[in-house]
Amino acid sequence: MRELKRRAGRVLRPSGSLVLMLAMLTALQGCDAQPQPWPLWEAYTKRFLDDQGRIIDRSAGDRTTSEGQAYALFFALVDNDKPKFEKILKWTEANLAGGDLTSRLPAWEWGYTSDGSWKTRDDNPASDADLWLTYALLEAGRLWHDPRYENLGKVLAARIAKEEVGLVPGLGTALLPGPHGFHPDEQTYVLNPSYMPLPVVAYLAKAVPDGPWGQILETMAQLYSAEAGNGFAMDWVSAGGGGLHAVAPPTEPTAGKQEPQPAGSYDAIRVYLWVGIADPGTRGRTELMAQVSGMGNAMKSVVTPPLEVDSSGKVLRAEGPVGFSAALIPYLQAAGLKGPAKLQQDRMIASQDPVTGLYGHPGEYYDENLALFSTGWTEQRYRFDRDGKLHLKWK
Repeated sequence: MRELKRRAGRVLRPSGSLVLMLAMLTALQGCDAQPQPWPLWEAYTKRFLDDQGRIIDRSAGDRTTSEGQAYALFFALVDNDKPKFEKILKWTEANLAGGDLTSRLPAWEWGYTSDGSWKTRDDNPASDADLWLTYALLEAGRLWHDPRYENLGKVLAARIAKEEVGLVPGLGTALLPGPHGFHPDEQTYVLNPSYMPLPVVAYLAKAVPDGPWGQILETMAQLYSAEAGNGFAMDWVSAGGGGLHAVAPPTEPTAGKQEPQPAGSYDAIRVYLWVGIADPGTRGRTELMAQVSGMGNAMKSVVTPPLEVDSSGKVLRAEGPVGFSAALIPYLQAAGLKGPAKLQQDRMIASQDPVTGLYGHPGEYYDENLALFSTGWTEQRYRFDRDGKLHLKWK
């Protein structure tokens, strides 16, 4: 910051008082660059992160998913917590990717098995987790100036493009939910719109221009279209030769239980979140907001978000959990619905446990993840630019 001026071959040096003033200014700037503590992230890690770097879903038999690991990497980056980032990454690689993320995508589920051991329960990867993992690595490499992270992110992006992307008849290039089990016949693909977070796909389209990401951006709006959910996002959508329509989740039938029906619920709630936190200038964002306007219209007349709607927009189950309220806040703000957005913020404040610092009683894994994305954005701890690049409070 010192400015040296040369006059007639002499160097004029700042006076002692000026040096002191400049030092104080530098110190103040350094303080401003430090992020404020993120209480929710601290509460989350206390409850869900173990000493090894494993995120534990305590509401589902203490299992761990690649989704939880990937989200945690993103939150650790937002918090400028490189030690936690490294610990979470190491556990993920060792336990979900056979010790080598350069050779395989991570398995989606790890937990207690019938033989009494803790290990991978389903080794099929989940593409939404893979995208967030790739994004966190690429941006960690850039922001922390660590080429190791960036190179691993590039390898993962190439593997996702090879193993989890397909050309869907009548739709175009799309991200499949995983490498296996989502292509029941030659003409049909089963897709999950919430697996394609708009800022992340936009980022990859810019960062990896020779990949399929720009084409995937072009097809995303159709997956959100009124044809599939009448203005509401759906959990699962069938696309291909038979057209586009909501379908039940692709799970194995269970004897004695009612067959699941097409709906928008726990998966679909993330669609509103991803669109809401995207920069307004992101390619396709305006169109996507319009495609899911049914939720915004519904929130004008209810206090809490619906837990489940069918493909016509009819509410099947009301009173969604507090995480649904968190997920909708950025979307409602983006839609200009200040009243409904404020109501959801009020609900979050009212539901926060003063002892744990988590939202809800008890604070559930999925709700807290949605709340971290939402509060991190509303508190301006992070922002995406129009190309998905991350801007952080500490940087």
